[in-house]
Amino acid sequence: MLAAACVCLVSAAETRAQSGTDQTPGASAPDPWRAQRSGPAADPQATNVQTSAAGDTGFDATGGAAKKNKKKKPKPGDPHPVSALPTSAPPVGGNRSAPQTVTRASSADAPRPVRRPKPTLQDPYEALGLRVGTFLLRPSIEVTRGIDSNPAHLPGRGRSAFTLMDSTLNVRSQWSRHEFGLDLRGSYSDYDSVPSSNRPMVDAKAYTRIDVTRNTKINLEGRYLLSTDYPGSPNLPVDIAKLPIFTTTGGSVGLIQSFNRLELSAKVNVDRTVYQDSKLTDGTTSSNHDRDYNQYGGAVRAGYEVFPGVKPFVELAGDTRHHDLAFDRNGFQRDSTALTPKVGTTFDFARRLTGEISVGYLTREFKDAALQELHGMVADASLIYAASGLTTATLTASSRAEEVVVAGVSGALRRDVGLQIDHAFRRWLIGTVRVGFGLDDYVGLDRTDKRTSLGAAITYKLNRYLSLKGEYRYDQLRSNTSGVDYNANVFLVGLKLQR
Repeated sequence: MLAAACVCLVSAAETRAQSGTDQTPGASAPDPWRAQRSGPAADPQATNVQTSAAGDTGFDATGGAAKKNKKKKPKPGDPHPVSALPTSAPPVGGNRSAPQTVTRASSADAPRPVRRPKPTLQDPYEALGLRVGTFLLRPSIEVTRGIDSNPAHLPGRGRSAFTLMDSTLNVRSQWSRHEFGLDLRGSYSDYDSVPSSNRPMVDAKAYTRIDVTRNTKINLEGRYLLSTDYPGSPNLPVDIAKLPIFTTTGGSVGLIQSFNRLELSAKVNVDRTVYQDSKLTDGTTSSNHDRDYNQYGGAVRAGYEVFPGVKPFVELAGDTRHHDLAFDRNGFQRDSTALTPKVGTTFDFARRLTGEISVGYLTREFKDAALQELHGMVADASLIYAASGLTTATLTASSRAEEVVVAGVSGALRRDVGLQIDHAFRRWLIGTVRVGFGLDDYVGLDRTDKRTSLGAAITYKLNRYLSLKGEYRYDQLRSNTSGVDYNANVFLVGLKLQR
């Protein structure tokens, strides 16, 4: 170290002597190191001063090495581009103020390939729908042929082949704000040997969501339902020739307001139900005008998002029913008022678990003191769980107080729960298993019906538009009242066309 320092000092002295900058002792001489430390602007007289501290140590203060090792721009295909990185580490025996250039290969400076997200693979058997303006339409029609061992759902009745026509249309808006949707479904069951079991059905619902602000939304809904009494209903006469048709028309208006994690909502409903006359086997008709009524109701709800995807809530719902006739065919006043408090939660785990589940207690009081109060536990659910990319489970539950015109019977509290599992063996081969259970409790009548439903289906998709389906269903009813138990086996084969 000492020898190297001496060599550097001698070399520096020789350089000053050769350049004429060496002065006699005591004279004012320009400082060449000042020019290097402060730059030309600090000392104008030292602008053209260049020093060379290059000696045997190999250090070059002129920057010549840096010029030689100047970083080249990377060219496409260079696997290891070279980068010149300055360092402030002082050299040994050289100028401590001059920057030193260190040349080394750095993999961090190498151009990295841009990682593009993998394209989402589209199901080649999924319906694409039709785009009309800013709306997406998904129409479908299905024709099914089957055999039902007991279409009347009564003991001792014969079987019959039948044809089921089913069509649907789903419309969704493609707007950045607000939303409009329309769901239409119509079906007709035509039995070859038991025409009294023929059943039409139309279910239509249109809804609109108006995004007033980010935290304020208005929901509007209109609905229409055309259906019949279910086979085996106690409201049907024994000598019925055709199931009576009823229609329910209604709508609702709702408001949702969010305060950070707290969400408050309110909704009002209005519905109108009208029944047609029943046709009897002797050609006469039986009036059902006493079953026509208007229902006015509403609900308020408060929910709080405890953590992302889970929002527990409390709800209070109520309604009142006003019949067109003050007294029914048996002389009872059927007007009633109901109140249902509920607690539950909503789920919104993206692509995993979505839906809602709740439990509550229903109480319905009738205007006629001779009719007992209808009350009991109720549950509602609509949950979809994606166990994997191939398997999906759907849980449904519903509870309702059904009108009954049997003398002395307040009504029927009907509860249903069902589980459906869909599994894709292949993209074009889908297997389905269904299990359902129902409980009907008739208030004012010592009758309780237990319903069980089992089913299995296989769907073979030929392409996006056409699919074949085979299905088997088993329906059973067991009651504590004699003469109403039944079993039914149903076999179906259908063809579905969708767009």
